Amino acid sequence: MSAATIAFQKPVLPEAGIVVLLAGDGAALGPLAGELDTATGGTLARAIAAAAYKGKQFAVLDLIAPAGSSLDRVLVVGLGKPAEMTEYDWTRLGGAIAGKLGEIKAEAATLVVERPDGVAVEAAQAADIALGASLRHYRFDRYKTKKKDDEANGAKGLKLSLAVEGHAAAKKAWAGRQAVADGVTIARDLVIEPPNVLSPEEFARRAKELQKLGVEVEILTEKEMKKLGMGAFLGVGQGSTRPPRLVVMRWNGGKEKDQPIAFIGKGVVFDTGGISIKPAAGMEDMKGDMAGAACVTGLMHALAARKAKANVIGAIGLVENMPDGNAQRPGDIVTSMSGQTIEIINTDAEGRLVLADVVWYVQDRFKPRFMLDLATLTGAILVALGKSHAGLFSTSDELAAQVSAAGEATGERVWRMPLGPDYDKMIDSTFADMKNTGGRYGGSITAAQFIKRFTNDVPWVHLDIAGTGMEASASEINKAWSSGWGVRLLDRMVKDNYEG
Repeated sequence: MSAATIAFQKPVLPEAGIVVLLAGDGAALGPLAGELDTATGGTLARAIAAAAYKGKQFAVLDLIAPAGSSLDRVLVVGLGKPAEMTEYDWTRLGGAIAGKLGEIKAEAATLVVERPDGVAVEAAQAADIALGASLRHYRFDRYKTKKKDDEANGAKGLKLSLAVEGHAAAKKAWAGRQAVADGVTIARDLVIEPPNVLSPEEFARRAKELQKLGVEVEILTEKEMKKLGMGAFLGVGQGSTRPPRLVVMRWNGGKEKDQPIAFIGKGVVFDTGGISIKPAAGMEDMKGDMAGAACVTGLMHALAARKAKANVIGAIGLVENMPDGNAQRPGDIVTSMSGQTIEIINTDAEGRLVLADVVWYVQDRFKPRFMLDLATLTGAILVALGKSHAGLFSTSDELAAQVSAAGEATGERVWRMPLGPDYDKMIDSTFADMKNTGGRYGGSITAAQFIKRFTNDVPWVHLDIAGTGMEASASEINKAWSSGWGVRLLDRMVKDNYEG
C-alpha cells in the first residue's frame, strides 16, 4: 500500500518544489505567503485576483510559480473563516490538500501552515491536517499488475512537509494520530481484501500480528467453540469448508485493577446469505461484511501503538456463510452459549447469531465495564440513515452520549435509534426462546433487540454500520471503497473517557 510520509519543520518558505499556501475568506494570505508575494513583485496577489479566487473552504487554486521565484508550483487552499473551523475541518483540509497533490501527481510538497488572521495554528490542528492527508493518500492496489500513470504515481507515496510554528509540538501530536491512521489503514485493507484471500483463518493470522505491539492475542478454534456451546455462531459457518475462528485481543495499558472495556466485531468474511441466498447482483460486496471486525482490529492497533492508558478487550467472530448440503436451514433451532434457543427464520440474518455468542462469551469471561459491538448488520439501517450516519442503539444514555460526542469530533457520526418492549416481542418465537428476525418492519431495531438479549444487563452499545463500513461515501479524507469507519470514532471515545 502506498503511504504519505509526514514531516514537520520550522515555518520557512521552501526554496524549490511545490508549496501549498492557506488563504482565508476573501483570499487573505498569511505572513509567509505575503513574503512570497512581495518577493515576486505582487505576482501572487495579481494571479489570485485574476482567478476571482475567494478562499472558500477547501477550494484550491493551482498556479504556476510566479516569476522571480525558484518554486515549481504554488497551490492556494481555502480555509473559509478560520475561526469557525472545527477539529474535523482541519482533518478534511489535509485530505483536500492531499487530494489535489495526488491529482497533479506530486511526489513531494511543503505546506505552509499559517492562518491569515494572525492567530497561531495549534499543534493539534497541524497534526489533524497531517492525519487527513495520510488518510486521503490511501491506495489499495496490491493486486494490480499493470498500473495507470496516476495509480503508479500514487504508489510511490507522497512526502508532505508541514512548515508550522511549534513544529516540535506538532510532531509530537502527530505521533498519536499516526497510530490511528495506521489503524484505519489496517481496517480498510481488511475490508477490501478479496474473500478468496481473507478466510477466517487468514483474518485471525493478521490479527495475531498485533502481538508485536504488546497486544495479547488468543485464537479459539471450532473445536473449542463447540466445547463452549456456541451453537448460534457455529451454525452460521457449517455450510463453509473454511472453519470459523474467535479472536480475542487484549491491550493492558491501564492499571491492573481497572475493569476492562470491550469492543466486539462481526466478522462474516463472505456472506452469500446461506440457504436464504442473496441476489447475484452486488453479492461481491459481501466481502465487506466483516467491517465491524476490521474496525475492532484497527482500533486495537491504534490503542496499542499509541500506548493508550486503558484496559481494552477486542473480540471478533470470524466465519463464512455459505450454502451447501451441510448449511443451516430456515426452521432449524440452535442453542446459544447462553443456553437460550433460537429459531432460524432467515439464514441471511446471520451476523446477530455470531454476535449473540461472542457478546455472551465476553461478558461472561471478562466482566467488562461496558460492551460495544459493531456490525454491518442490516440493510434497513441504510434505508433509515443512508451513508452519513451509523445507527446507534444503547442501554446506557451515558455511553450513547460518549459515542455521539466522539462522532461529532471525528466526523464519524451516529444517530441514536430506539429500543423497547414493543420491538422486543417481535422476535419472540412459537417454537424457541426467540427467532432470528422480526420481519420487514423495524428491521434494524429488532436486530438490536436480538443482540441485547445476550448482554446479560452489562451496559451496551450496538452500532449498525451497514451504511458506513463498506462501499463508503466519498469524502475529503477517503476515496476508497472501504472507509475504515469506526477506528477514529472509538479511539476518540476511549481517549476522552477511559484513559487515566
